[in-house]
Amino acid sequence: MRQFLRIASLNISTVVSDVDGTLVTDDKILTVSARKAVAELHARGITFAVISSRATRGLRMLVDPLQLTTPICGFNGGVIARPDLSVITEHLLAPEIAQRAVDLLDAHNIQVWIFAGQDWLVRDSGGSYIEREERTVGFRPTLVKDFGAYLDSAVKIVGVNANFEALTQCERDMRAVLADQASVVRSQAYYLDITHPMANKGIALSALADLLSISLAEIAVIGDGDNDVAMFARSGLSIAMGNASPEVRQAADLVTESNQENGFAAAIKRLILGGECSKTQVETARAGRTW
Repeated sequence: MRQFLRIASLNISTVVSDVDGTLVTDDKILTVSARKAVAELHARGITFAVISSRATRGLRMLVDPLQLTTPICGFNGGVIARPDLSVITEHLLAPEIAQRAVDLLDAHNIQVWIFAGQDWLVRDSGGSYIEREERTVGFRPTLVKDFGAYLDSAVKIVGVNANFEALTQCERDMRAVLADQASVVRSQAYYLDITHPMANKGIALSALADLLSISLAEIAVIGDGDNDVAMFARSGLSIAMGNASPEVRQAADLVTESNQENGFAAAIKRLILGGECSKTQVETARAGRTW
């Protein structure tokens, strides 16, 4: 595994943000404060980009209000696209791995969603969290009887369950079965994402840095989920949301308020633009931490 030497940096040229739980509220609202914070970054000549577990199609709604011109990283980096959604790179699951993931989710009685191309496929239109996901991504799923025809082009499989304990056990089993053949990570307490091994936010951050021709040390990242820790590990500065788990907060250099308290905007204004943190603070936060 490649090791990344993290250098404490406040020479930030780019901010990369997670979306759900970070940039938007629990009700999936992009607040006026968040929009203003991104506009202030643009005004200072600081680039802004997003990396999300969402489908790229579900990120299109952010392009105009945030004036995004950077590549959009969806599916935890499984697809990197231009703002018009034309694909730059994509990492599809191997069909046999996709089938094994579906079989294991079925064995655990976990609802299965498949994302392939621009489509979101379900076998039960009344399943848990479907209405919530519709509001989040801005489009409806396609109902199918069988996933077989779509497993050749699956970029992400999601296990969905309101029983978090059951999903946690399924996550352990999925990682044991698929090992290094897939990335298995929770994007929310109720969502278990299975993607290509190259589809994780750390690798996506490195790809984005290459596309923008900038150093990782110049990037500040902000997020709230387990899947954000991989990009924390490669960035010049990492900020966790106040609503993140203790483990995620511990993995970050700094912590802001929750997404319900405009924590994203606060982080941008105070920590990025306002200079309320020092290189010494960042280095102290990293002391003794291993990645």
